[in-house]
Amino acid sequence: MDMKEKNMSEKALILIAEDDPDIVALLKLYLEKEGYGVLSAADGREALDLVNENNVDLGIFDIMMPNMDGFELIHKVRESHGFPILVLSARGQDEDKIKGLNLGADDYLSKPFNPLEVVARVKAMLRRYHQLNPQKDEAEEEVYRTGDLELNMTTMTLTKKGQEIALTPMEMKILALLMKTPGHVYTKIQIFEQINGTYLDGDDRTLMVHISNLRDKIEDDSRNPVYLKTIRGLGYKVEKL
Repeated sequence: MDMKEKNMSEKALILIAEDDPDIVALLKLYLEKEGYGVLSAADGREALDLVNENNVDLGIFDIMMPNMDGFELIHKVRESHGFPILVLSARGQDEDKIKGLNLGADDYLSKPFNPLEVVARVKAMLRRYHQLNPQKDEAEEEVYRTGDLELNMTTMTLTKKGQEIALTPMEMKILALLMKTPGHVYTKIQIFEQINGTYLDGDDRTLMVHISNLRDKIEDDSRNPVYLKTIRGLGYKVEKL
């Protein structure tokens, strides 16, 4: 681990919301070994309290928890926080994964999982999150425009005809990449390598869900997109309008 990455991990605080103490202990062991600070909660309500009381940098949320499940937790966190969220889902429960992404999660992993993959995804998500959220002054304002869309990377806001459109952090990352170079076609692997640092098994399905959600938000007719185009056999692009 280089010094820059080590410094970033030492400052990062990870919240694990999981009611299985064995999973919590395993994740905590691997994450603390990498220099991350770790908080844990056995239910969603306790996790939400910890989010409101601490400067959490990333959340790892289970779906099935007492008092408040992972879906409601994601929804409430996204009302006021933009940090990355990794969902843990029972194997084969695709509907849970999709629902979690729709509510604002950035990525998911199926149980049982390899803790080394969790660490890899955490590193990638934090790295891209901090790259997309640098400390800038007003003179360095960075704005991307195409057609009626305007994406302000300083305020992290998207507007269409002056009306703000709420995006999840992952949707913001994808759209920023595509709007920065309108007309350029990115493959699915290139998109994930750009926004997460690496492409892993299952990322293809995750990306399709995010693209579908983006179209629902930015297009007048998501079935006939004007902005976010699929280039069959290649990938995706934002049109230069």
